[in-house]
Amino acid sequence: MSNAMTLARPYARAAFAVARQGGRLPAWSALLGFSAMAASQPQAMRLITHPKMSDAEVVALIAPPGEVDPNFREFLAVLARNQRMTLLPEIAAMFDALRAEEERVVKAMVTSAAPMDQGELESIRTALSRRFGREVELQTAVDPDLIGGAVIDTGEMVIDGSIRGKLRRMEGAIAH
Repeated sequence: MSNAMTLARPYARAAFAVARQGGRLPAWSALLGFSAMAASQPQAMRLITHPKMSDAEVVALIAPPGEVDPNFREFLAVLARNQRMTLLPEIAAMFDALRAEEERVVKAMVTSAAPMDQGELESIRTALSRRFGREVELQTAVDPDLIGGAVIDTGEMVIDGSIRGKLRRMEGAIAH
């Protein structure tokens, strides 16, 4: 596990605890997503690590515009004070994983050779939901290099039903 993930873990858990206690998991997920995206921009990265920037200036730079949950703003202030703003992408990813676990949701990426219709996607969602015993959220992508079929990645497992994958497996079997 990377050092950034190790450093981010306690912050993600703390953010999750505060958001769950306040019943604000979806809101905090969105806030963290915005701040993580902002912090990962090269110009922002240079500013948040610049020694002349105050903690308040760093928070103002990274916080979403408008009225923001005061607990979230304080969370950003703690990150700034501890010089951990660069960890926001990892913190946001861990927070979302904790949220998915709490809400009993499996997130799956379905990459297909051509766009899939809603019926096909619903069939995949139903099968995965039965397999995991949880609600399934699907994201989709198209990769013509798959030739045909699809690859389903849940983070815990990968189901490769693509023609490219089958060809690779056949090639490996022939080579042995």
